[in-house]
Amino acid sequence: MKTASREPRRRPSGTERLEARVPSHLKRLFQRAANLQGVTLSDFLINNLRRVALETVHEHERLRLSQRDSIAFASVLLNPPAPNRRLKEAARRYVRLAAPR
Repeated sequence: MKTASREPRRRPSGTERLEARVPSHLKRLFQRAANLQGVTLSDFLINNLRRVALETVHEHERLRLSQRDSIAFASVLLNPPAPNRRLKEAARRYVRLAAPR
């Protein structure tokens, strides 16, 4: 008896397969949440994993920038540059406008 040969499935260009084994209760929870949103389980997982991954990356970048920026800020506070002409003019204008009458 001859069996039908299957052509290998072709995946869309630029996609990768991602697999994870999870306990049954988690799969049921994920499936319920996907059903409530009216999407497939795959779409639910992809959308939520993407959101959490982006939040994680952005949070990490903000912390790194904050640390670097705080060092630069502290350095300027501890070693301020000499006031330039524009800053001196702004200070004179402030004194003139803010002085009590």
